[in-house]
Amino acid sequence: MISKTVTALTASETAARWPNTDSTRDSSDRLPVKDNLTRDAVVVVIEDDASVREALKELIESVGLKVRLYASARAFLDSHIPDTTSCLVLDVRLPEVSGIKMQEELSRAGAHVPIVFVTGHADVAMAVCAMKAGAVDFLTKPFRSQDLLDAVFAALERDSAHRKMQQWHSILREHYESLSKRERQVITRVAAGNLNKQIAGDLGLSEVTVKLHRANAMRKMHATSLADLVKMLEHFDSGTAPGRQTQ
Repeated sequence: MISKTVTALTASETAARWPNTDSTRDSSDRLPVKDNLTRDAVVVVIEDDASVREALKELIESVGLKVRLYASARAFLDSHIPDTTSCLVLDVRLPEVSGIKMQEELSRAGAHVPIVFVTGHADVAMAVCAMKAGAVDFLTKPFRSQDLLDAVFAALERDSAHRKMQQWHSILREHYESLSKRERQVITRVAAGNLNKQIAGDLGLSEVTVKLHRANAMRKMHATSLADLVKMLEHFDSGTAPGRQTQ
């Protein structure tokens, strides 16, 4: 049964918001259409009130998402962050470690987990602090089911995009590390706007050799154009390609 904390959606509201959701179908087939999410997405609910935990679980599972429940922040921190697209629905006031404190701990640990805060004690300053620290939303109890589900999907979409970007960076670095030292020297200069003749003079090579290194590097990096290559080199963590040589 949905708790008074959560104002349930009517069937018509649910159908309007998520037209592919059918309450008569098996839960494994009821995930609303979200192209950049997977069926493995997990919503972690951290709430010390058992009735609210169960209400949130019922609501979130009603749209086909998997849910993990924890009664405290410490219980979650002692376990592990799901290794898949995920987000937290986190109560602000919790025993031992508050929701805000947990957000700080996750940030210090470099853990990227989008958070949707829920609270029965509205505090503008606290909400502003949480949002500035990266929270997706800050909902005051009682809140509407639709508002929570909207926030959850926004959080999952944010995490999905972050994971895809991390994966792209990892693949990009693998490609870059497959380059020879000379190929790296050539493409970093190409990306800086130098002409083949300038690069040849700078590195003591012939233009033909520069063109060969450039072609090999473009192929290994899977770059389809110079603009594509420049974009790739700009996305390394350091802001420049590792091993970039100065002229």
